[in-house]
Amino acid sequence: MTKNKTKLTNRPPVVVVLGHIDSGKTSLLDQIRKTEVAEKESGGITQHIGAYQVEKDKKKITFIDTPGHEAFSQMRSRGAKTADIAVLVIDSAKGVQIQTKEAIKHIKKAKVLPIIAFNKIDRPESNPEKAKGQLEKEGILVESLGGKIPSVNVSAKTGQGVEELLELILLIAEMEGFSADTSKTAEGVVIESYLDNQRGPMGTLLLNEGVLKPGDIIATPSTLGKIKGLENWQGKRINEAFPSDPVVVLGLEQAPMVGETFKVFDDLETAKAYIKPLEERKEKQVFEIKPEQKVLNLILKTDVLGSVEAIEEVLSGLPREKIVLRILKSGVGQINENDIKTAKSSNALVLAFRVKINSTTTRLAEKEKVRIMDFEVIYDLVEEIRKYMEKILEPEVIRTNIGKLKVLVGFWSEKKRQIVGGRMIEGEIKKGVLIEVTRNDETIDQGRLINLQRNKKDIEKASRGEEVGILYEGKEEIEKGDVLVIFTKERKKGEL
Repeated sequence: MTKNKTKLTNRPPVVVVLGHIDSGKTSLLDQIRKTEVAEKESGGITQHIGAYQVEKDKKKITFIDTPGHEAFSQMRSRGAKTADIAVLVIDSAKGVQIQTKEAIKHIKKAKVLPIIAFNKIDRPESNPEKAKGQLEKEGILVESLGGKIPSVNVSAKTGQGVEELLELILLIAEMEGFSADTSKTAEGVVIESYLDNQRGPMGTLLLNEGVLKPGDIIATPSTLGKIKGLENWQGKRINEAFPSDPVVVLGLEQAPMVGETFKVFDDLETAKAYIKPLEERKEKQVFEIKPEQKVLNLILKTDVLGSVEAIEEVLSGLPREKIVLRILKSGVGQINENDIKTAKSSNALVLAFRVKINSTTTRLAEKEKVRIMDFEVIYDLVEEIRKYMEKILEPEVIRTNIGKLKVLVGFWSEKKRQIVGGRMIEGEIKKGVLIEVTRNDETIDQGRLINLQRNKKDIEKASRGEEVGILYEGKEEIEKGDVLVIFTKERKKGEL
């Protein structure tokens, strides 16, 4: 170690918290911090910087507070090393849900060490043992069932098990021996990005190696800058940042992309060489719209750039065979007059994620009949867009043949109605069905059953072999020897 002049030091573990939308992960994070920061962030009072640190037994733990596992996936897709440990929060009353399964896939793909936190243990209906069985089916076997994955029962409401969870994180960190080389040139990953009206482009960086200081020249594949100031997660100015520290950087030329790696360079010229052209960084969306496809245009405005990327990433996963989802414009900041005008001219929906909508914009949107949809949670946004897409689709009409009747005799006819008698030769006939009249294997009419009788008494249905009388309503007259095909039609709402 001395020969290579390395300076290995222990670093705090970096933890990401994932789980289903209503598993209580935000409340758990809030309980860990023992402050009301999470609530303030949701209300837009405190700037969401994407990470924070807590201290337990004089040891630090860094938590990445992403908008969800979609953002975590976005970071991973760029090859960024973001977290050491993933805490998977499960509602112990509801067990494994859809997003739990998605989170498990992300944890496995990222190859991070999992800890299972069975939340809401204070509720009488909680059943962590049942949830453990469900997890086993997903390839997650906890220690109490003979597996290697640690778990802990917690209550975000009462604080039960929270200290145990933190101790478990520190124990794993000690066993794994997370370390970094502070003698190396500083580098790490962008975990959040935003534009501040007063202070310009800013980024939250998570340091992997080295020491970061004001005055350092840094670059990511999308931007560069000389650090004018460093702030810790509480907004306090600091003189240096160490590995596993989340730090807010001022002085960048523009907001970086979430998940990008950053490096420190000796001069601006070398830093510029690290920047990649936009075409290399972002795939161009090419929309080839088929005649049978519909289009849903969207305008997206969010609180921070990380949210833009997370939402775009998860929306891209929605099926597009029947409807093309097209994001015309996306960005950070409040919805403005320009957004409404663009939405009006392109018949687009405006999506607002954790941004305020002022009364002037609301009035203009109402006047121009532009719909603004406001969200605080990515999962809610995606579900609403899915529902909206399904509403646009034409309902599918499903026909089901249920029986056949051979006409034996005609009794009476008047205008469009007639009574005939016949024998069921296949399936069944029942009230409310539709009828197709066939003669010599050709369809001559289509109508409906008005009434069904046997021995001059009304009945609900009849089956194969039974003789019945029917009151039919249609255009053409039924004759002896015709075969009536009995069927139903069901309107099924459009599915993506």
